[in-house]
Amino acid sequence: MAKDHTEYIEEEFTRDTAYIEDRIVAEPDGKYEWPVEPGRYRLAVAHACPWANRTLITRRLLGLEDAISMAIAGPVHDSDSWTFDLDPGEVDPVLGIPKLKDAYLKRFPDYPKGITVPAIVEVSSGRVVTNDFPQITLDFNTEWTAYHREGAPNLFPEEHRDEILEVADSFYEDINNGVYKCGFAGSQAAYEKAYTALWSRMDQLSERLETQRYLVGDTITEADVRLWVTLVRFDAVYHGHFKANRSKLTEMPVLWAYARDLFQTPGFGDTQDFQRIKEHYYATHLDINPTGVVPLGPDERVWATPHHREELGGSPFGDGTPPGPVAEGETVDPAHNRALALLS
Repeated sequence: MAKDHTEYIEEEFTRDTAYIEDRIVAEPDGKYEWPVEPGRYRLAVAHACPWANRTLITRRLLGLEDAISMAIAGPVHDSDSWTFDLDPGEVDPVLGIPKLKDAYLKRFPDYPKGITVPAIVEVSSGRVVTNDFPQITLDFNTEWTAYHREGAPNLFPEEHRDEILEVADSFYEDINNGVYKCGFAGSQAAYEKAYTALWSRMDQLSERLETQRYLVGDTITEADVRLWVTLVRFDAVYHGHFKANRSKLTEMPVLWAYARDLFQTPGFGDTQDFQRIKEHYYATHLDINPTGVVPLGPDERVWATPHHREELGGSPFGDGTPPGPVAEGETVDPAHNRALALLS
């Protein structure tokens, strides 16, 4: 999300969604399809980014850690790229590059768009394959099945696919992207339009989730992953920094309980680095926060409080099982997510 992959049009925030549409599939049959092959690709992410967080969660739930390695960029990128400044020598140890931009330029020397995460890079060539984040998680679910862990959940069941995509599409513009429309609005009118749409959709989802544990069916699906990455950042960033401040998430009983339920489900809360999330937004968006001061709160330990959503029935993994411990080298610093210690 360097350069935020965005622009202002008539004072309203818009996101350029013309991503690299190449896919990694089990049976490639076209110029822009790459073969599923364990060890061939590296997933570049940043804990700060909600779009990358989708891939972090899905990869972990499905048990793809051994099949697809992961490069983790730091929270505060420079003016044109996410950087691997968390690694020794500030170079990704597998790709051997300091900036994700290097992988984009290796394939597209004149790449004109923002350098975004998540991105999948071919290890041997160092070339970016795709940054089409909605498709990446769908393909993790449907194309990489031969490498799913035993007991992996079905996050995109065929019988619910139309409803999952319909529900996810219904909140993408107003919530996932809506918080950005609030935060980067170029006029009062544009802000109020985005704010109104955001809260109308939040209220609709609250009504939907009042009587059902998950968005579609009685298990976690792709739709829950897509909504949750925005909810988990809401009070820490979007409420204040992006002026989405009608209510805090903690003041919305249904959505707050729903969000805690997922946080306490292995694969969700254990992928959250609240410190890096806050550092990215508050120290990178200096047009919104000129001082670059990063707030100390809110206290993330509230995410470990009881939610009682199990009373609605359903089971997070259906007939499957929860993922095991977080892979070595991928654990979140306990100081950056103090709720995890209360859940262990």
